Amino acid sequence: MHLFRNEEVVRFTIFYIVAGACFSLGGGLFLSRNAGLLVLGACVLFYLVYLFHARSRYRKMSDLAAGIDQMLHSGTMMDLSSFREGELSLLEDELSKLMLRLGEQNDQLKKDRIKMADSIADISHQIRTPLTTANLLLASLKKAQAERTAAGISEQSDSRQQEQMHIRGQLLELTRLLERIDWLVNTLLKMARLDAGTVKFREEELSFETVVEKAAEPLAIPMELKEQELVCHLEGGCKGDLLWMVEAVGNVLKNCMEHTPVGGRIVVEGSENMIYSQLLIRDTGPGIQQKDLPHLFERFYKGESSSAQSVGIGLALSQSIIHNQNGYIRAGNAPEGGAEFVIRFYKAVV
Repeated sequence: MHLFRNEEVVRFTIFYIVAGACFSLGGGLFLSRNAGLLVLGACVLFYLVYLFHARSRYRKMSDLAAGIDQMLHSGTMMDLSSFREGELSLLEDELSKLMLRLGEQNDQLKKDRIKMADSIADISHQIRTPLTTANLLLASLKKAQAERTAAGISEQSDSRQQEQMHIRGQLLELTRLLERIDWLVNTLLKMARLDAGTVKFREEELSFETVVEKAAEPLAIPMELKEQELVCHLEGGCKGDLLWMVEAVGNVLKNCMEHTPVGGRIVVEGSENMIYSQLLIRDTGPGIQQKDLPHLFERFYKGESSSAQSVGIGLALSQSIIHNQNGYIRAGNAPEGGAEFVIRFYKAVV
């Protein structure tokens, strides 16, 4: 019988055999033979009742285990209303909570998979578009080179100079597209490393002046083209990894630059006190819409005011970097207008 594979049943069986033999022998010796047989019969009866109860109990437990196994493999919920026997009722309550939680997590995973599929499709589109344009530019350059070779255009001719200017413009556009592809791929790889927990952050004493200076370097030309001004009032610093901190602050500055109009201004203030170090970044753009504020740091979220080239991963990456270095970032709107980002690093657990 499967029942005797259970160690508890085997132990009780041995106990009943020994106890029944002892009581029967004792009754037969000290009372009478009939008394001994009566005691033996009572022990056998109690043992049979125990076996019936144990079989019913472990059958329910076996059914419960089979139901849980079916739920885990098929995803269907099971009815636990029949499992109300003794201590099984406590197990039923806990399993009900567990299955409810598993059901919620399963629904969330389905939503996450759908969101991830949409995000991958969006990223694929973002990468495919510049790649297609780059291929067209390369084809145009090859065609121009072939036509120039066939026509034998003079080095000093006006048409040659115009062609050179056209080719130079195409090369600049091609360079910009390839740089964007490189940024997309590198950003996704950084986010994957952060999610996997494989990044080891160094703890260096950093000055806000150094961090902001390095973070603003790649934005110097775009800001100059938009006639934007970067105003810095930086004091203090924090502990962290310089390269990752530059990445986080750079993404925030880039977001401000993209949403600040021509001739606008971006202000960065760094301060430090006994409790925390803080970077405050403001711009003179239109600010952040209230419906976008709760989702601003979500991955692949794009607000209505986002540009067509935006993927929605820059601020999410910044938040992940800052949180992994025991800091926090908050976004809002400044009282005088424009977006405002607060990056804070506490010096002790609060």
